[in-house]
Amino acid sequence: MLEATKYPVSAPPATEAGAAPLNPALAAEARIARVAVTVFPLLVLAAGVAGFLLPGAFKPLGPAVPYLLGIIMFCMGLTLTPPDFTAVARRPWAVVLGIVAHYVIMPGAGWAIATLLHLEPALAVGLILVGCAPSGTASNVMAFLAKGDVALSVAVASVSTLIAPVVTPVLVLFLAGSFLTIDAGGMVLDIVKTVLLPVVAGLLARLFLKNLVAKALPALPWASAVVISLIVAVVVAGSANKILAAGGIVFLAVVLHNGFGLGLGYLAGKVGRLDAKARRALAFEVGMQNSGLAATLATAHFTPLAALPSAVFSLWHNISGAIVAAWLARKPLPGNPEVPEQPELPVQQNA
Repeated sequence: MLEATKYPVSAPPATEAGAAPLNPALAAEARIARVAVTVFPLLVLAAGVAGFLLPGAFKPLGPAVPYLLGIIMFCMGLTLTPPDFTAVARRPWAVVLGIVAHYVIMPGAGWAIATLLHLEPALAVGLILVGCAPSGTASNVMAFLAKGDVALSVAVASVSTLIAPVVTPVLVLFLAGSFLTIDAGGMVLDIVKTVLLPVVAGLLARLFLKNLVAKALPALPWASAVVISLIVAVVVAGSANKILAAGGIVFLAVVLHNGFGLGLGYLAGKVGRLDAKARRALAFEVGMQNSGLAATLATAHFTPLAALPSAVFSLWHNISGAIVAAWLARKPLPGNPEVPEQPELPVQQNA
């Protein structure tokens, strides 16, 4: 996602086979979402290269990373609306299944991969930390592009973020405590300060400054793209001297981690007897993480090397997510083999 920030994109209306969209404005918004998903990985890649080649320019910005993440989470709060939360009450089973799958599959997969690949402690903790982060990266917009259940995707992403101050530190302590000493209490405070408070502030701004926020919404995805790219540059700069030695094994670990998340997330929806659209949404909600938060916590509590898996994940899951979304979008949904269904609710997307 543009990390944890929602694209202001509505679901395009269904069309007749071969016909033009009934609402050109909504079709234009869909094109904007696709452009953003394409451009974002390129920005992150460019930022990573810049951080590697010019570490001296970005490394001093390390102390600013928590504040940069706070900006992104504030943007997420600005995009949340009451329907995002009422969706939870309307479909509690699907949302609970998504949350449980998210916080079981990715943390467990991170621990298993780190153990099987014999990652050094800092990298192992970094990978586990990514797995224990809430949903965030372009999960909602990927669900939209894949013609999945966008309302469910937004609900799972929002709830997973709001409960992260409690769930993430506990999971990291349980799974990563054997690799390095974990300050779970300090991690709780950091997540509250960099995630929960900014999100709540954004929600309040959306409630009381509606006109001003409405004008700013179109710029939020791009602002978030720039900020998360800067975080990646800082993280890469912090471990630039070790990337050549560790980069290959980290990339392998991240690809496996993300792949298991996407596949097992879809399978969780199938086991839970959710419909095809909901399964597509859960694939992205499980497989795509708030790697910006993971990078921030790794930088603050461990070593710069521990943040490297987060930086690689931030790039890779946007690439893999876009590929999987494009593949799923070409597969007709059950019940309408000729004209694949579109997401029904005009819900803003997670960037």
